[in-house]
Amino acid sequence: MSDMDRKCSDSDCKKESCEGCEHNQNNMFEPVNLHSSIKKVIGVVSGKGGVGKSFVTAMTAVMFQRLGYKVGIMDADVTGPSIPKMFGLSKRAKGSKQGIIPENTSNNIKIMSVNLLLDQEDSPVIWRGPLLANMVKQFWTEVVWGELDYLFIDMPPGTGDVPLTVFQSIPLDGIIIVTSPQDLVSMIVKKAYNMAKQMNIPIVGLVENMSYVKCPDCGKEIKIFGESKLENIANELGIDVLGRIPIDTEIAKLVDQGEFEKFTCEYLKEASGKINTFFNIK
Repeated sequence: MSDMDRKCSDSDCKKESCEGCEHNQNNMFEPVNLHSSIKKVIGVVSGKGGVGKSFVTAMTAVMFQRLGYKVGIMDADVTGPSIPKMFGLSKRAKGSKQGIIPENTSNNIKIMSVNLLLDQEDSPVIWRGPLLANMVKQFWTEVVWGELDYLFIDMPPGTGDVPLTVFQSIPLDGIIIVTSPQDLVSMIVKKAYNMAKQMNIPIVGLVENMSYVKCPDCGKEIKIFGESKLENIANELGIDVLGRIPIDTEIAKLVDQGEFEKFTCEYLKEASGKINTFFNIK
């Protein structure tokens, strides 16, 4: 039986075993770099900009690195890359016979971003959709990620060309949806949720950013955007809440200083366990 004729049952069908079966005939996934072995790929998405998607991507990656996992971050927000700045990376990525070598943070998180390919980090990327999409594909096919337990992909907001390219070209194991407590939250979450469902991408859970700010004097939590509606939305959609992150000025300072890995809070401590449980990883 040829690979193209091979079939499997729905219960047995999964990314590792289904290549060539009837469930995979419309598969457009690009091959990962030959010198890369990645166990789980998670996209971090949002229905709109400005909710802290890159922040959540970086914090989740650091939390997993601290647990002993080998971690990488692909900065797929090509026109608004912020990941290298957060980690204090400014050197240009180098090439080799094997492909593009990602930069390492001080704690050995592998990073690839368009900012690591530019002569100046503040140079604008004025490209049309197809060029942006091709760059993201190259981050998957030409970057030498090596052996990773988790690769987190910081996606651009919305449902345009680049998010669609990631969903169609990279074999995502799941997505994390990032939102904030404003009244728009329901629509924002559902846009990302519905896109993932249409693309058959599993949804790992929700993270709410800017949930509150803690008074430095009395410690009271001040909900500047009003009461959160996250639990109601999560229950409605049947997905898990991975965590809530407040506005924290100390972390903001570390971001500005390029020393993000030095944060001491554990706002997403429970998220790592929930993500591992989602993927049945002990």
